[in-house]
Amino acid sequence: MKPHTFILASLALVAACASTPALFPSLPQAEVQAMTSQGTHDFAVWIAADDKSREHGLMFVRELPPDRGMLFLFEFPQEVAFWMKDTVLSLDLVFIDPAGKVLNIAANAKPYSLDPIESRGRAIAVLEVVAGTARTIGLKAGDTITLPSLPTTGTPAFSPKTGQPANPAQH
Repeated sequence: MKPHTFILASLALVAACASTPALFPSLPQAEVQAMTSQGTHDFAVWIAADDKSREHGLMFVRELPPDRGMLFLFEFPQEVAFWMKDTVLSLDLVFIDPAGKVLNIAANAKPYSLDPIESRGRAIAVLEVVAGTARTIGLKAGDTITLPSLPTTGTPAFSPKTGQPANPAQH
């Protein structure tokens, strides 16, 4: 192999690796399950539980396997809105209430769009997966997503039944 061909091949390999979801080594990871009428579907997710990681999200990621995603956790249930600025991939955004029920799904969100993508109710989490995933697995509003039992930044655990802190004395 000629030296310049080897260098070009090496650069291509580095570029390919840089565009994969391995860009989040500092974020915690967890497993979540989506329970639909078609069965249970497992996803390995990176956890975005602070302002910095939530702001960055999946921006600039060029490839995402169908069983991977990012789970955005919030300190308390709230109406949330996302946009796709600097997001290369089309995504499905799954808005989840404190009981783990899907509030709504924004399917096939348009890359680079500044249009707000809103929850239809108070969400404690948002799951982002590759566009078309929700349709493929039959996910719809009212289905359940198991949320990992990871604390968000400085926040007490929430009761899945009430959406309120599990131990009000912690406030």
